[in-house]
Amino acid sequence: MRKVYYLSTCSTSKRIIDSLELKNKDFDFQDIKFEAVTKEQLAVMHAMAGSYEALFSKIARKYSALGLKDANLQEDDYKNYILDEYTFLKRPVVVIENQIFIGSSKANVEKLAAALE
Repeated sequence: MRKVYYLSTCSTSKRIIDSLELKNKDFDFQDIKFEAVTKEQLAVMHAMAGSYEALFSKIARKYSALGLKDANLQEDDYKNYILDEYTFLKRPVVVIENQIFIGSSKANVEKLAAALE
């Protein structure tokens, strides 16, 4: 499987997709705003990432709006928030066969670039 979960309105996601030329590399793209992540898709991502927290965006606007910084969130909470609100999925998430690359950190983008070579 070669898949990119992204948000078309996210300039960071667009920059990474463009800079790595992912549109030219046989990926299936899913704009999570218009096609919600399913429980099954999230379960696959979880199995690869090792936790729902690793997939959860703590910089999403709703994270502070809902006061989640001060909440004692557990794995099921992270899972449910991601399924309920697309902005809670850290993005982009790129899956290449049995590897997963989550988010926009420089180190993650470098690892993704290396995996594409």
